[in-house]
Amino acid sequence: MKYGICHLSVVPCRLEPSDRSEMVTQLLFGETVKIYEEKRADWRKIKTAHDNYDCWVDKKQIKEISEEEFNEINSSSFVSTDLVHVLKNNISNELTPIVIGSSLPDLKDNAVKFNNSKFSFDGNFTQASSNPQKSKLIEHAYMYLNSPYLWGGRSPFGIDCSGFSQIIYKLIGYSLPRDASQQANIGQTLSFVEESEPGDLAFFDNEEGNIIHVGMVLENNKIIHASGCVRIDKLDHQGIYNVDTNRYSHRLRLIKKIL
Repeated sequence: MKYGICHLSVVPCRLEPSDRSEMVTQLLFGETVKIYEEKRADWRKIKTAHDNYDCWVDKKQIKEISEEEFNEINSSSFVSTDLVHVLKNNISNELTPIVIGSSLPDLKDNAVKFNNSKFSFDGNFTQASSNPQKSKLIEHAYMYLNSPYLWGGRSPFGIDCSGFSQIIYKLIGYSLPRDASQQANIGQTLSFVEESEPGDLAFFDNEEGNIIHVGMVLENNKIIHASGCVRIDKLDHQGIYNVDTNRYSHRLRLIKKIL
């Protein structure tokens, strides 16, 4: 088994080992992976450490690290909470922009370190804890307003519905699975919209009964979700009522209290 880390801002992860293949998720700076298959010398099949997601990445877009470093990085999770921040390599002086939700390996004394590289960091961050602050979820969620929808995206420059909920929870130090259908399997099911509180997750299905969408509950019967862009709409027992088109866009299936 080999191990790797994302050393670039935002890296596309593909369904198949090809640049033309569907992007199913993204790696953000500092996120680690297990590498367990190589193909055509250019691609690596990986399993992401934060959500156990299987996908393919271009080998040039991750750096290999030792198992020891992999375990050390994952034992202490620091996450950038600035919308965009710039890291400076202390050796080459090269700059690397990172987005909100990026991981900060071995953060100590205003520096991030991995794979014999050291980057200066003087931004804002949070750390995983045994007592995540649910009250911070909405504050972080508003940072993504008007971010364009992007299938497989996890950054403020392109994000999908489950990537949005996953990253918002990551920002308070809590790990969620990648896809909406997986996220719907955790937490406590609520019987009515009126029982929900800001930060709970609402899930929506299609005609076949498959979970296809997720959003985060706000106060006053509203929801923030990624649909076209990250936006705020009305929420009731039927589903999401789009305030621009004046019609329902998604059918409510269930609401989950994660924390």
